[in-house]
Amino acid sequence: MQILRGRDSQLAALMDRVGPYGLKLRDKKTPFQALLQSIVYQQLSGKSAAAIHDRVLRLFPHRYASPRRLASIPDDDLLAAGLSRAKTVAVRDLAENCTDGQLPHSRKLKNMRDDDIIECLRQIRGVGVWTAEMLLIFNLGRPDVLPTGDLGVRKGFRIAYGLKMNPHPKRLLLHGERWRPYRTVATWYLWRANYL
Repeated sequence: MQILRGRDSQLAALMDRVGPYGLKLRDKKTPFQALLQSIVYQQLSGKSAAAIHDRVLRLFPHRYASPRRLASIPDDDLLAAGLSRAKTVAVRDLAENCTDGQLPHSRKLKNMRDDDIIECLRQIRGVGVWTAEMLLIFNLGRPDVLPTGDLGVRKGFRIAYGLKMNPHPKRLLLHGERWRPYRTVATWYLWRANYL
């Protein structure tokens, strides 16, 4: 944390306002479960997404999502839970990639480089860079991830740095070079800036 403070006084001021770093990992989830949640949450408010995700989990025995069980759930049930048709297709593709072995298991992912994980996951329908970055941050606990396409991160940067508009992702990426190798920490603080 001291490294970040020394490299960026405005980020240091934000850190003082927010308080101690408190990223909570979802390391108990399988890659399938984490990506299923991320797909459900895409382009929705947190409250709406949480309600839909909860209804989707109720379709699984003991609320334990698995790719094989997902394959047996009718589309109508997924749609009734609140998934759009596009998300229904995406979660089916995710399940298929898991059962076919295209999605690496947790142990293999832990040994892969961030860029390789992102490239691997982008082959799955509905999984883009942002979704892969969320897996890197929240499930694998990678320390140097800066999701420049995340609206909350860009808005937090605008707030913390007193800008009139959200920065372009390239500007954020350039500025974020000073935060290496702890860009995940900076990301967390930028998210928190939205709640000050």
